[in-house]
Amino acid sequence: MYLKLFISFFMLLLLPLAHAGEAMPIADDVELEKRVMAVSGELRCLVCQNQTIADSHAELAIDLRNQVREKLRQGLSEKEIVDFMVVRYGDFVLYRPQMKPSTLILWFGPFVLLALALGILVVKLRQRRKAMQQEELALNSDENARVASLFSETDKGVKL
Repeated sequence: MYLKLFISFFMLLLLPLAHAGEAMPIADDVELEKRVMAVSGELRCLVCQNQTIADSHAELAIDLRNQVREKLRQGLSEKEIVDFMVVRYGDFVLYRPQMKPSTLILWFGPFVLLALALGILVVKLRQRRKAMQQEELALNSDENARVASLFSETDKGVKL
């Protein structure tokens, strides 16, 4: 009885905290925010490494989004901002790296490894099948004698 009363009283105390207000937009210009998020979606978070800076909540990602916002306010295009970030942080900052000689292994490496693994699997399976066939064909002397006796019995008209 007292436990239920205590829990109810505690829940009433927490009720004012449960009311959430509407999130304030970062910028007054909604169109600017859309552009910021579009550019941020092309840049990798250098802390998280598997998220874009648009998705990340790391402090560095927030700073990079603010830099993107400022560059857009200064009138730079999306391409100019991405190029600026690449010059500053290297190709790693691109979430979808460009196709060039230094990134070919990144683009085609997984497919090469998959083809190599499938090739090795096929070779091993063929070797295994061949070994099993040879094992079936190779009979020892006792098995050869048993086979010969079975054939001689069939020749005499005895059915198995």
